[in-house]
Amino acid sequence: MPADAFDPHDHQDCIAEGLEAAEHHCAEAGLQFTPIRRRVLEILLGDHMALGAYDILDRLRSDGLNAQPPMAYRALDFLVTHGFAHRIERLNAFIACSHTRGDHTPAFLICRTCQRVVEADTDPDAGELGRAAKQAGFVIERTVREAEGLCPKCADAA
Repeated sequence: MPADAFDPHDHQDCIAEGLEAAEHHCAEAGLQFTPIRRRVLEILLGDHMALGAYDILDRLRSDGLNAQPPMAYRALDFLVTHGFAHRIERLNAFIACSHTRGDHTPAFLICRTCQRVVEADTDPDAGELGRAAKQAGFVIERTVREAEGLCPKCADAA
């Protein structure tokens, strides 16, 4: 995670890089990257806010698409399944994956004031959880780590 991840920046770079990575992966894996899936990913990449399925549905409709809830949920399921997006359990919402290359274990830093979400990379085998798993002979396959607090801008304002 870059040190300035919470800083304002041009999201066009985020959008272009994320869409390019998804298109490339889908082409290599023989997956269909439909226009709806692409648009949902583009919406998620547009800023670093977690969006609920109905927020995404509203944006699809504002684009003039006759989108119904199953359409949005199917697109989100595809994006999450293939690692292009993550579900933020705490918020019951989704965010685009900011790590476009290779497998990783994300942790999410959620600002409780401005609702921005930044994805950080973690090592599930390290730390207390990793030690507990090793001691129990447990193999960690997936973790969900979410921290709620204040981003630098909101902390300064407080």
